[in-house]
Amino acid sequence: MNAVLPDMITTQECCGFTTKPFADNPRLQVVTLQADVMQRFAEGSEHWPLQALEYKPFLRFAIADFLDELTENSLALLLNAIMRSRDTGAFLLNYAAPVEGLDAEQATELDIKLSTAVSHLIGVPNHDAMYGKFYARFTVKNTDNSDSYLRQAHRRMELHNDGTYVDERTDFVLMQKLAEVNMEGGDSLLLHVDEWQELEKFYHHPLAKQDILWGAPKSKNVSTKVQHPVFFEEDAQGKPHMLFIDQFAEPQNMAQGRYLYEMGESLEADPNFVRVPLPVGSMLVVQNHCWLHGRDKFVAHPELSRELLRQRGHFYQ
Repeated sequence: MNAVLPDMITTQECCGFTTKPFADNPRLQVVTLQADVMQRFAEGSEHWPLQALEYKPFLRFAIADFLDELTENSLALLLNAIMRSRDTGAFLLNYAAPVEGLDAEQATELDIKLSTAVSHLIGVPNHDAMYGKFYARFTVKNTDNSDSYLRQAHRRMELHNDGTYVDERTDFVLMQKLAEVNMEGGDSLLLHVDEWQELEKFYHHPLAKQDILWGAPKSKNVSTKVQHPVFFEEDAQGKPHMLFIDQFAEPQNMAQGRYLYEMGESLEADPNFVRVPLPVGSMLVVQNHCWLHGRDKFVAHPELSRELLRQRGHFYQ
């Protein structure tokens, strides 16, 4: 497969996977690994237990290379082309059929291996201070007393970018569903910056490139604060990259407070967002500075439970 990305990829089949545009927004590409590729990936990665991947960073590159080899070295080319193009910049990766003969724990470990391979085909995940590894696992339940909206099931998590409160570059975000029971709702929400109807209003605002203070709640295990503008850089085409989240901004005057409030209201009212259901095992990967992401609320259930995985990192240079 050629590494050059066509305008809004059409349905293709190559080397153990298929690619097609997501029905509700063709920017988002749906990549499906064929069953035989997943079977060979499961068998060939058995000698790399998850703990080994956590302890030895170079093994994460080895398992990524192995997955790419199973697709005749075509998957990495495709994923990087998708992620580096502003016209797309996001993919939903899943597999055609689960690997047979695995119990729940083994299936979850295989899913984490897969997301580790995928993330290392496009870049290097940052250390996640909340979980203490290169990835984070967390569970959403019916009731929660956490200090952020991440685990709160019964409200919509507003559209935002990740990495606002750290000094590491966060080019991509990977979100994977590991398990769920008694779950209804909670779809992922996406909005491409270029499809935000009021982008020009906020991008050309006097405060658009003024430093704003950003912090984090205690659960994130990051005590330092950083300063940067919402529109912190432009890409090679001169188009804006964003770093915004409403909960972690700490405005220092009325003008900043009003600007951030109005921005949050505008994003939540924008009709151009896309709703993306995630099957268990699948992952959504977005270019963090071109896409805002969020999550719809869940339908209440006393035994509601969903386990999620997150990886955030920077592209290869």
